[in-house]
Amino acid sequence: MSANEQAELPARYGSRFFIEGVPADKFPESGMSAEDAYQLIEEEMELDGDPGRNLATFVTTWMELPAKMMITENLHRNFIDHAEYPRTAEIERRCIQMLADLFNAPGETTGARCQGSSEAIMLGALAAKWRWRKAREAAGLDTTRPNLVFGADVHVVWDKFCRYFDVEPKTIPLQPGRYTIGPDDVEPLLDENTIAVAAVVGTTFTGHADDVVGIDELLRSVRKERELDIPIHVDGASGGFVWPFLYPEEAWDFRLEQVRSINVSGHKFGMVYPGIGWLVFKETADLPDDLVFYENYLGQTDATFTLNFSTGAAKMLAQYYNICRFGKQGYGEIIGAMEKNARFLGDQLKAGGRFELIGADEPQLPLIVFRLAAKDLAYDEFDVAAQLGAERGWMVPAYTLPPDAQEETIMRALVKENVSHAAGQTLADDLVHACETLDRKGGLHERDRERVKIGTGY
Repeated sequence: MSANEQAELPARYGSRFFIEGVPADKFPESGMSAEDAYQLIEEEMELDGDPGRNLATFVTTWMELPAKMMITENLHRNFIDHAEYPRTAEIERRCIQMLADLFNAPGETTGARCQGSSEAIMLGALAAKWRWRKAREAAGLDTTRPNLVFGADVHVVWDKFCRYFDVEPKTIPLQPGRYTIGPDDVEPLLDENTIAVAAVVGTTFTGHADDVVGIDELLRSVRKERELDIPIHVDGASGGFVWPFLYPEEAWDFRLEQVRSINVSGHKFGMVYPGIGWLVFKETADLPDDLVFYENYLGQTDATFTLNFSTGAAKMLAQYYNICRFGKQGYGEIIGAMEKNARFLGDQLKAGGRFELIGADEPQLPLIVFRLAAKDLAYDEFDVAAQLGAERGWMVPAYTLPPDAQEETIMRALVKENVSHAAGQTLADDLVHACETLDRKGGLHERDRERVKIGTGY
């Protein structure tokens, strides 16, 4: 490209790209200035949803400035290059040990830094399958029909694991008014081929926890009476950074005998931007050595236990930043403030009379789950969510629950560190205003309904 053509690029961006649109389907023949490329994308992001008003997502949408600076300064650092970046590897080890301590592990253990809880769950479930298979082989028993027991309140990644790694899913349906599982649900599904029971702490649908204590008691009884040693994997993707601070006396973690592995998402209530999850084992022996690869890469033998390979170290370093920055006291204060604001929002909605809360008197993530109190309206929760988004830009999902509670429709608002007391009041007022609009005009047209956020958030 000539100097004259380069000089004309700013003008061309303001005219040609403004009129003709942006590069989309074909690799562009020529480029543009850095400033124009930046502005082009910034303007497109202005058309996207506002993360600050996205109360559907569990993922962190705000971090303080020094943390963002630290992330930016380490975006070029490849986590997997342990020979070149030994301190990065050491920081991973520290994070795993500190999380193990937070989850009351009995001593030094192991685990893995992952892209998120999806990878962590895959790895934790694989470890359970390998341990089961090894025990069966040692006893001369068949290893061709493994199964995994979990409730319909789990994230879709559990179904993915079963399909990808040839494990039979034994899914426990939910019930109207009961959105978690306990030992009575689990017991009929257990057999000699069960590799593990997955229990959720902080469900995606309502923010509650499965009865991990009851399931642990059941599995200890099964181990004694039927000689089946079935472990629990706790999916603490959302609750792993909440329960230790809001409900420290509740046993759900390594204090329970059958809990052998836990995953947690650092990019949820661990308060790190997307891209970081953790898998922690109770003891080093819970990770089968067959799943660890030892390879000579760039002059050093590394042990790797991942589904991914090259990946950025910045979000992992951001997790270490948060742990050092806040400690137990700071995390407790921040999570406690989220909980306080969530209860305030819930009180405002309940006082207005238009909505009823779901499970607010039980241990729950910092969120509000609610539905319309009246049943004879000309509109429903999907209409409210769509109207709220159209009027005020709030992303508050409406969705039906999994089988057999699929007839129930609810709404849910996450209350994280960027949802202040004032924001809670504003959202409560905006929900009332959306209902008043719907009172006048009735339910939305189907085209308008398509704008509603119906997923449960990630």
